Amino acid sequence: MRLRANPNRMQLLRLKRRLVLAKRGHKLLKDKQEELMRRFLGLVHRARALREEVEAELAVAYRAFVSARFEMDGSAMEAALAFSQRVVELHADREQVMNLKVPKFTVEFPADAEFGYGFHETTAELDRALELYAAVIPKLMTLAEQEKGVQLLAAELEKTRRRVNALEHILVPSLEETIRFISDRLSELERETATRLMKVKEMVRAH
Repeated sequence: MRLRANPNRMQLLRLKRRLVLAKRGHKLLKDKQEELMRRFLGLVHRARALREEVEAELAVAYRAFVSARFEMDGSAMEAALAFSQRVVELHADREQVMNLKVPKFTVEFPADAEFGYGFHETTAELDRALELYAAVIPKLMTLAEQEKGVQLLAAELEKTRRRVNALEHILVPSLEETIRFISDRLSELERETATRLMKVKEMVRAH
């Protein structure tokens, strides 16, 4: 689609400069799109592998917990869990990935933290289940980081793709078409001017 522009040399010069900038911007965005895609696919692969690992560890922990419930009295388990003093410290930060701020989590378990319940009314299977759940928490946080990163990269990738397409299929072709139109129009005006000058010269010679 041709842009609305007056067919003069000043406008032609402006459009040519704009076309150079548009093509340069298109190349930069195309490079960014390729880098985003590379990082996106890598992160998707890592997140998928980590999710499978986390789900497998959670399944083991859940089976240990179910086994403990069968071995213990229901009220004793509820009391044991109610008095648990295990504390998890979660620190949230942000990490710069290209121009995106991806969340970064750090999980810490205080060294002196204990279960907080009496061991004579609980089973070793409950201790094992809680240890397994505690061990998977850092991986859960890492998985949350990665999956949020996948969402952010996907959104940025889509935004960049739209910009690349707008430049490639709309702006650059429109500028090129307008430049051709103005160039043709100026050439036509030059020919008309040259023709008039030749007629004037002929009339002058005739007199």
